[in-house]
Amino acid sequence: MKCAIVVGASSGIGREVAKLLLAGGWRLGVAARREDKLNELKAVSPAMVEVCRIDVTAADAADRLLALAEKLGSVDLFVYCSGVGKQNPGLDRDVELATVGVNVTGFTQMVDTMFAYMAERKGGHIAVISSIAGTKGLGVAPSYSATKAYQNTYIQALEQLSNMRGLNIRFTDIRPGFVDTDLLAGSGCYPMLMDKTAVARKLLRAVGFRRHVSVIDWRYRFLVFFWRLIPNWLWRRLKISNK
Repeated sequence: MKCAIVVGASSGIGREVAKLLLAGGWRLGVAARREDKLNELKAVSPAMVEVCRIDVTAADAADRLLALAEKLGSVDLFVYCSGVGKQNPGLDRDVELATVGVNVTGFTQMVDTMFAYMAERKGGHIAVISSIAGTKGLGVAPSYSATKAYQNTYIQALEQLSNMRGLNIRFTDIRPGFVDTDLLAGSGCYPMLMDKTAVARKLLRAVGFRRHVSVIDWRYRFLVFFWRLIPNWLWRRLKISNK
């Protein structure tokens, strides 16, 4: 039986991914800060779901993740869906630092812990939900776009490291556009808003095809293509807002 861990399974895309994996016969370890939401998943199939409360920024996060992996016995797929971000044109320092804490520090310790776990077992698959926001620095969300660029680069570096060390650890960097989740609630009007269940399905399809990078969906692939064509001197002068 295949086993997977989903971090960030209490809501949003992570919860939808967990539900789809469970329906597909996977044994699951689910993790997030809100244990009550995780227990709702366990109630669907108690014998197939292990629950662990994890705050990815906490000092004990790595130990808790390893304990969850031990409960499962093995981890074939690790899906990291935890993240925060909001518009912050006023550059509120607390918002910026909190975003870095989750999207950089928390992300790094969770992914590194699972990389080391899979390295000992010579294989596995790590999928991370980053964002198209990492394509260019966004003035309305400085730390969010910067931390997503960090995630893009970090996953690429770990994939190279896996190949250098002869490990069979595969990676998929999932880069969605705007998704209808609690993360966006009340923070603006977003165009081309995508359904979280549809995004979760496309995530698992990308994993199944072992894609290295997957921008979801075709509209955002088109957008990212043209973003990359904009010269930096012009990008710095653009006024971008979704208010």
